[in-house]
Amino acid sequence: MSRRILVADDEQGIRAALGQLLEYEGYEVRGVGTAVDAIAEYEKWRPHLVFLDVKMGGIDGLEALKRIRQLDPAAIVVMISGHGTIQTAVEATQLGAYDFLEKPLDTDRILVTLRNALQHVNLQEENSRLRETIESRYEIVGRSFAIRAVLEKIERVAPTPARVLITGENGTGKELVARAVHRLSSRAAGPFVEVNCAAIPSELIESELFGHMKGSFTGAIADRAGKFEQAHGGTLFLDEVGDMSLSAQAKVLRVLEDGVVTRIGGAKPISVDVRVIAATNKNLEAEIAEGRFREDLYYRLNVVPVTVPPLRDRREDIPLLVAHFTALLSQHGGMAPRAFTPDALERLEAFDWPGNVRELRNTVERILILAPGPRVTAADIDRLMGPRAVEQTSIGSLMECRTFEEFKEAAERAFLLAKLREHDWNVSETARLLDMPRSNLYKKIERYGLTREHA
Repeated sequence: MSRRILVADDEQGIRAALGQLLEYEGYEVRGVGTAVDAIAEYEKWRPHLVFLDVKMGGIDGLEALKRIRQLDPAAIVVMISGHGTIQTAVEATQLGAYDFLEKPLDTDRILVTLRNALQHVNLQEENSRLRETIESRYEIVGRSFAIRAVLEKIERVAPTPARVLITGENGTGKELVARAVHRLSSRAAGPFVEVNCAAIPSELIESELFGHMKGSFTGAIADRAGKFEQAHGGTLFLDEVGDMSLSAQAKVLRVLEDGVVTRIGGAKPISVDVRVIAATNKNLEAEIAEGRFREDLYYRLNVVPVTVPPLRDRREDIPLLVAHFTALLSQHGGMAPRAFTPDALERLEAFDWPGNVRELRNTVERILILAPGPRVTAADIDRLMGPRAVEQTSIGSLMECRTFEEFKEAAERAFLLAKLREHDWNVSETARLLDMPRSNLYKKIERYGLTREHA
């Protein structure tokens, strides 16, 4: 992509010489003779870089710089002047100028400045792309009442310093809620540090959380900051907090009360400013009753509870989630984008999804890889989901039928598909066992669009 460069100078000779040099280097160049025209052209054309003269008729270049930066705080502007002074250069820098060049312009200096400035532009664009990728990956998708209630609670609690306890089944998106709270909080510019308490052995969890000093135990070959220190100024997400050992719970409680940590083997307390968000798929009140979780820690963490609903309670979000995952996998997974037919989406909505949103994402990925046609159909779902498709159709979608006629048709379809699979799609044998004329079974196979699965 050709980079756009705007040259604003009241001397035609300067504009022509600079324009010729830049075009020779492969850039797209436009020139204007006044600061007013520079501001208007910037707003209309949005160049990647501006060379802006300080002294021009009407408003000067410094005022133009100020207004351009108001239009676009990320604007890259290089000031040029034939009467440069240290004071002018300092003022330009304070107003956000990227660099300051004196006339007569030196070609080598221009090209070095240009290269450095455009590298800065490249970094800005790459950061923007990464941010978009990360945010899309952690986006909470849905319009159901259940998920809107969660989003509303996130918006209310995020700007406050309150601790949040997120509960819900595995795969419902508890981490997404934690990241959304962090992103909407005053700590958004700080770190978001995640600790999966279930994945860390109990003998290592305290070292992971609080850090350790060199030699404090076998394998401690250097001083190491814990997750609380790493999250200073930001958010610490304690995932699966219900699996944390009682001794670690006691130390976490002290940190929440005092705001200081002491590394294992250390004597010096370290102050930490951390917002703690915890999540669990366990019933912590039952864990407290069984003596496996501290009641005082529970009340410290559970200032604002957020319960993430399972996918079976927000089935109307499944088409949106399928479209979201399809777009992500197409953009970042190298898969061809494909549409799901309405009957395919209905089939997916009928499942109970014990693995919740995580399971749906994995299923969409598998279907995009293995489905043969340009569109994903209900037959693809039945084939790729295996026997579970029949089971879910018989349990999930049957109860959602609006009329008795719909119920009968759905039940008959599920029953016939199960029997055909049971007898390896031997139509004659299936018809005989069902006490049904073979021609009648063929008609029903055609009517319901039943197809044999292929590996």
